[in-house]
Amino acid sequence: MKIYTRKGDAGKTGVFGGKRTDKNSARIECIGTLDEVNSTIGLLRAKLGNEHEWQTNLHRIQKDMMDMMSHLARPSDSKKVNPNPKPIDGAEFCEKWLDELEANISSPSDYFILPGGNEISALCHVCRTQMRRGERTLVTLMQEDPECVEEYIMAYINRLSDLFFTMSRSEMDKTGVAEEKWQLFLYKRKKKKA
Repeated sequence: MKIYTRKGDAGKTGVFGGKRTDKNSARIECIGTLDEVNSTIGLLRAKLGNEHEWQTNLHRIQKDMMDMMSHLARPSDSKKVNPNPKPIDGAEFCEKWLDELEANISSPSDYFILPGGNEISALCHVCRTQMRRGERTLVTLMQEDPECVEEYIMAYINRLSDLFFTMSRSEMDKTGVAEEKWQLFLYKRKKKKA
């Protein structure tokens, strides 16, 4: 079977259930953004090496992302049922991992931090910002097709951006690289003035 079909040459693509839609529709923009971050997670995994302690969890996240994208590709008026799993425990999975990571970081997160530090930390920040963009496109899709974006997807994507921020801090802490602080969080600045 050939990889090319020529069906997309006019700017349309297929969605779950057989309908065709514009390649710049809210649905395709959302799925494309999440696909982009999933690819960046793949790059992060490749940089970490096979034996790294994060591999199993990142592999799960990549698979969950594929499942979520398949559900987002199904318009709510589609008659076809999507057989792929729904990772409804994704937000809780992230929260558990976040708590584990934070418990092992030597200093609290009180500051906005400049992305960077080392390659792994910087890649975690790329994942974080791409995930935030994915979240914005999810909101756009939700406004267009509210029933398509289930609550578990929105919660999972929101937690993932927090997770990648914490992973970047964990990496910096483990490798002894100092964070470049920008400024205190607003609530911390208010507390300081009081």
